[in-house]
Amino acid sequence: MNTRPRWRIGVPLAAVMALLALYPQLSLWHQRGADYQGEFVSFSGGDEEAYAAYVNALVAGRPRRNDPFTGRDAELATTRTESLFSIQFVPAYAVALPARLFGLSTATMFILLAPLAAFASALALFWLIALVTKDDRVAAACVPVVLCLGALATAQGAARTLLHLPAPIYVYLPFLRRYEPAVSFPLFFLFCALVWRVLTHTRRRAVWWSIAFAALVFWLLVFSYFYLWTAAAAWLACLTLLWLAARPDDWRTGLWRLLGTGLLAALALLPYLLLLARRATTTDAVQGLARSHAPDLTRRPELFGFVILLALALAAWRGRIAWREPATLCAASFALVPFAVFNQQIVTGRSLQPMHYEQFIANYAALTAACLAATLIWRGPHSTSVRTQTRALVLVALLAFGVGLMETLVETKRYLPTNLKRDEERRVLLRLDGLTRTISSPQVAEYPVVLCPDPFQADDVPMVAARARVLWAPHMSSFPGLQPGEYRERLFRQLYYTGVDPQRFAARAASERAFLYQLFGWARANRRLNVNWQPITAAEIQAQVRAYTDFYTTFDRTRAAPPELSYVITPAAGAPELSNLDRWYERDAGERMGAFMLYSVRLRP
Repeated sequence: MNTRPRWRIGVPLAAVMALLALYPQLSLWHQRGADYQGEFVSFSGGDEEAYAAYVNALVAGRPRRNDPFTGRDAELATTRTESLFSIQFVPAYAVALPARLFGLSTATMFILLAPLAAFASALALFWLIALVTKDDRVAAACVPVVLCLGALATAQGAARTLLHLPAPIYVYLPFLRRYEPAVSFPLFFLFCALVWRVLTHTRRRAVWWSIAFAALVFWLLVFSYFYLWTAAAAWLACLTLLWLAARPDDWRTGLWRLLGTGLLAALALLPYLLLLARRATTTDAVQGLARSHAPDLTRRPELFGFVILLALALAAWRGRIAWREPATLCAASFALVPFAVFNQQIVTGRSLQPMHYEQFIANYAALTAACLAATLIWRGPHSTSVRTQTRALVLVALLAFGVGLMETLVETKRYLPTNLKRDEERRVLLRLDGLTRTISSPQVAEYPVVLCPDPFQADDVPMVAARARVLWAPHMSSFPGLQPGEYRERLFRQLYYTGVDPQRFAARAASERAFLYQLFGWARANRRLNVNWQPITAAEIQAQVRAYTDFYTTFDRTRAAPPELSYVITPAAGAPELSNLDRWYERDAGERMGAFMLYSVRLRP
């Protein structure tokens, strides 16, 4: 066994993971050929586009408190209102600053981000497991197990597609969603590795440096992604409690080191809480913050963690492992992370979209625990031959990578039509960006407003044209620029302009789940986002139908502006009915850009 990792093993492995992460983009490049417009591949259903819109505003020189959809940056600066984007600013600036420095587009940065995040995550995980197991061959085998099986560990991903089960919720390699959690995901494992050095290193100077760097990484996590920093804190707490309970050799020294690291890291929460206190009044409702003390014990990562803990206990009882050994305690601490993050509300009384723990970190913590536990139990008191070990590790790594490759191939094919369409629509959005770049006024309230009948295209507008606003987009509610009730007003106006009459509205509300997301928000339409979820009732749907009917029948010029429209984007073929729009606005002849039309409009006198 090697006490120091051999990076000549870890770096090529990380490069292979980077190539796997780049494959969907290579596929899009191949399919589009000379028609490629520069779009990045997305599997997130709009989440990545919202993150890209925020980054694009930063690239354009707009402030940290910006709203790329409404353009009300000045109002946010005056009221000092924060959003989850402006609080979790580290990854956004990590993407935006290089883009500004090298003159790259936001889409190009998102393309580069996937392989870079996979590369960094593989290296951080390789270092952590090599430190704990003192075997870089084991670490190399465990990297694809953890990174490639994230979706499978939650019974999601391509396996559901291949088995013709209902469509998966989590697809591809979840940790690569950009820029959350992709940018900060490696930091979680880097933090764990540094804490392990704090706990096990014999040289005092090295220990102090490790404490300082671990605290710094935790600070970065706090201002990067809520689900990662809270998981890191949960892991540190679990490890500390296990250390205190087991009391291994020289346990007092280790305990003081862990407490010192935790205290220094916790100082990051002071500025974080100050920013959080200034969050928009709509944030809690939009994000589905729920008040509950109820336990949550049936998530798949928890069941996985329970099996791992049971295996460790059985192995310790049979004498194959020593339960007081630090490596055993480390494996158990990772297995406990899912229980901690899914049940923290028992103490805090607050639960925030626990599905994101399940998708982005609890599954990976459980897989890390499984790798460590399997290594410890397999070794036992007697080691097998080096040749046998090597063959077994290679087989495990290849099988795990095969699953990751399957995930990538299946989901790339599944989302190819969507990504082909997004790249084609980028052609017209680039034209819109060119038209709006001539606006020199720093007052973003003067930026033109765009109507996109396609909701997904509306989400894409600000991630390409930073000097344009949209009338309505599904993810605009995630930003704090909207006034209470304004989201529904804009949605109704969007539906009115695109020819949705009350009868069609009622039919869509009764049959389209995506439409319910738009009407009631994610926290009401998706039961996985809220522990206090209540189904949308027929009475609530009828209330929305009545409200829209009243809106539709009483629409007049005062509702046509503000905000006053400047541009309309429609498909060149199969455009929606726009007679309601034409009643209040004059359209020019339009400009065709590939499969889309771009119209300039102005309010009729």
